[in-house]
Amino acid sequence: MLPWARALRAAGLLRPPGAGPRTGAGPRTGGARRARCGPAQRPEGRGAALPAGPDLRHFLRAAAGEPPEPGPAPGAAKGCMAERLKEEILHREKLVDVVAGPDAYRDLPRLLAVAESGQQAANVLLSLDETYADILPVQTSAGGTTAFVSIMRGCDNMCTYCIVPFTRGRERSRPIASILQEVRMLSEQGVKEVTLLGQNVNSYRDMSEVQFQSVAAPGLSRGFSTVYKAKLGGLRFAHLLDQVSRIDPEMRIRFTSPHPKDFPDEVLQLIRERHNICKQLHLPAQSGSTRVLEAMRRGYTREAYLDLVHHVRDSVPGVSLSSDFITGFCGETEEDHQQTMSLLREVRYNFGFLFAYSMRQKTRAHHRLQDDVPAEVKKRRLEELIAAFREEASRANTALVGQDQLVLVEGPSKRSASELCGRNDGNIKVIFPDAELEDAAGCGAPGRAQPGDYVLVKVTSASSQTLRGVPLCRTTLSRAAACH
Repeated sequence: MLPWARALRAAGLLRPPGAGPRTGAGPRTGGARRARCGPAQRPEGRGAALPAGPDLRHFLRAAAGEPPEPGPAPGAAKGCMAERLKEEILHREKLVDVVAGPDAYRDLPRLLAVAESGQQAANVLLSLDETYADILPVQTSAGGTTAFVSIMRGCDNMCTYCIVPFTRGRERSRPIASILQEVRMLSEQGVKEVTLLGQNVNSYRDMSEVQFQSVAAPGLSRGFSTVYKAKLGGLRFAHLLDQVSRIDPEMRIRFTSPHPKDFPDEVLQLIRERHNICKQLHLPAQSGSTRVLEAMRRGYTREAYLDLVHHVRDSVPGVSLSSDFITGFCGETEEDHQQTMSLLREVRYNFGFLFAYSMRQKTRAHHRLQDDVPAEVKKRRLEELIAAFREEASRANTALVGQDQLVLVEGPSKRSASELCGRNDGNIKVIFPDAELEDAAGCGAPGRAQPGDYVLVKVTSASSQTLRGVPLCRTTLSRAAACH
């Protein structure tokens, strides 16, 4: 049983599968029912819709790692899914006793106490300032090589299709000091790669220090605009990225998910100059049609986006790019679709996240637009985008054949115990034989690479998703940068 399930069971909150409605305040037992929306999920505002009725019930059971069973199975639901479907989960389906939104975790003791008395309890209010900055996460996997650090919450962009502002609230950022404390802790634990997380990560703005509250706002990427006025004051993402990258020269730094409007030259310069900031950027395009981008309220045209791509590649040579695309958005024509296809081919991303549009309640699109592209057309267009992406990604990755790539070893390959798997600076998976390797510095006996080691690998073949190669030697991030 997972730790959180044990804790909730100990609190007497949970009932066993198939148990009838609770009639008293006596102790409860049973498996936890939890639904969570975490940072590693697909980009916000998209993905499969959660249907009503039995399918939703099965979803909650699956989230708890238990097989579907008939009948009610109350428990607890937390996070942005719980916030969005509170009425469905709590009242109509009567699946749980407690519903806690993403900003209500501090209220869990009260909610549990209410549930313990035999009543249902809910708090899905969104906060303007909650960041959980004073609560450091517990690392449950000892010896992990990678970790995620949340630096901000919410989003102010109000894209037409996106539910995030309504489930995660307005943008607010953790104080830099608390972020640096967490990254130092991870470094001491031996973590070799940290990804800075946020719904709009490069809009980071720390207002906790008074002396920086009147600082001028950085400029937007050329040709980009916002639906809100420029925000004055605060320490910005470039400052945070600078400070985080100084903590451990042997720790890689990534960040996601950014908005393309917030890439000032200071950020691009840092990425180019610091050997431990990965030369990999996520630039969500969403569409290649200016008309559709306007309907989405993205704040840029096709031409402005392509100008940014060229500027990024000029500023950070060899950068790896990824993107998000939504096909079948409201009013999208075949010409719009072809423009998206041509943008995808022109940019040639290394990897991407492609989705068919699925309308969400509360969004601007739900209130003002018609979801008028037939499902079969969305499916066909998505298949065409995926095929084009794989073709171009394969070409981009094939260009790396014959080159040496620095790989952070994550562990054995899932398909072969005789091979190791890791990722290069561009976040592309690299597979290579598990063999005895010399140390690049010439000190120490030969040995096999372990998770957390850096290995120099010569690439011998490539596909749209994976590189394969032969290992050359074990090394360090700093040494590899010095020899580059």
